[in-house]
Amino acid sequence: MKKLLGLTILLLATALTNFVDFAVAEEPVTLNQKDDGYRGVWYMNQPSGDEYVYKYSGGLGTYCSKHKPFAIYCEQVNKTFFCFGGATADDNRKLLHMVSYFDHETNTVPRPTILLDKQTDDAHDNPVISVDDEGHIWIFSTSHGLSRPSYIHRSKRPYDINEFELVEATRSKGDDRTPITNFSYMQMWHSGNGFQAFFTRYNYPAARTICFMSSVDGREWSAWQKLAAIGQGHYQVSGIGAGKAGSMFNYHPQSKGLNWRTNLYYIETADNGDTWTTVDGKELTLPLKDIHNKALIHDYEAEGLNVYLKDLRYDTNDRPVLLYITSKGYESGPKNDPRTWMLARWTGSEWKRSPITTSDNNYDAGELWLLDEDDWRVIGPTEKGPQPYNPGGEVAMWKSVDQGATWSKLRQLTKGSDMNHTYIRRALNTHPDFFAIWADGHGRKPSHSHLYFSNAAGDVFQLPRTMESETAQPKRIELK
Repeated sequence: MKKLLGLTILLLATALTNFVDFAVAEEPVTLNQKDDGYRGVWYMNQPSGDEYVYKYSGGLGTYCSKHKPFAIYCEQVNKTFFCFGGATADDNRKLLHMVSYFDHETNTVPRPTILLDKQTDDAHDNPVISVDDEGHIWIFSTSHGLSRPSYIHRSKRPYDINEFELVEATRSKGDDRTPITNFSYMQMWHSGNGFQAFFTRYNYPAARTICFMSSVDGREWSAWQKLAAIGQGHYQVSGIGAGKAGSMFNYHPQSKGLNWRTNLYYIETADNGDTWTTVDGKELTLPLKDIHNKALIHDYEAEGLNVYLKDLRYDTNDRPVLLYITSKGYESGPKNDPRTWMLARWTGSEWKRSPITTSDNNYDAGELWLLDEDDWRVIGPTEKGPQPYNPGGEVAMWKSVDQGATWSKLRQLTKGSDMNHTYIRRALNTHPDFFAIWADGHGRKPSHSHLYFSNAAGDVFQLPRTMESETAQPKRIELK
């Protein structure tokens, strides 16, 4: 009888334990749910205690410049696939990773897919997108530092956003392999060599150490290469050309903290990371550790200027073209004017630097379109917005016919807006009907956020915030 009673108690205890484990089990990482519209996340960073309220803030669904890309056109299905940092209908600060596409045949978008809930309100965790040779959509879900995990997802079917699977990726580490569970500021490029990734690892050893890795299949990755670890570390913006990949970066001086970022550097690889060189072919020993090294383009520290990186492209000669902003300090407001949009291009023998325009915030962000030898474009929130001196503003398109030497404003894309437009991003393999994508949001207080895109002519369309049917046509926005 005692044995029977003991067995009964053991079975009840086991059942209760299993029930409790089931009840408190974490929700699945991969949600694969449909949403009923396009809503961007609102985010703020560092309260400033002045009229501008924060160091930066707003509708940051396509934040930040160190995340690339957010959109890719696929000619095979005539669709532009994109991702963004979304939000729930009742909480504009709850970050959801969203995936969708624009169908160029029907001029419609479907209900977006909610890929995962990142369990944060931090837009530094926004996703980036890639497409492999078979047409599978890849989403890389980044993390802001080491406190949250990162994820890699792959669509189960080519050119399809309805169902994604979690990829258990690993990297080489000595003679072994180790899981990839954390990365920040991911920038993912896919070419005939497979995937090439530029990213950041915190405290590795610098506070922000910039790195590189590559993979043929997206599952097994090379060892992590440390590119630079000068001072307290770096921000980087990368790009891929016809026969090379490269990184532009600044650095954080050891004694001044992460709000001070200065200098402009550039390195490249033509052999998938086996060797790294300066723009003129001088081989480098990495990671770079000295402030003044062969990769330095310009010593902005000597001029007392901050450097904010925006975009890196390659021209028809496979030479790098860099877009960035300089200013006198990190705080919002007129005291750090001018915020000068700058272009630096390699001519084959020297770096040529030229101003494009000015705007009113360090975190005004746009990108470069190199359409032809005599048609280079920049689209960005360069015009004063409804919340001046906060990130973003009204969007304008700038054009150069002399490879960046001089610029003129071709068209203003938005006007009379209620909220600032932020973080204008380029679609890879750009189709003229889906040229750029961005979000809006109030610069000084939490707000809802819409998603927009423009065509090559500069016409702007708003993605539907709510949808009554499975597909919808974006609404064209008329200038006020």
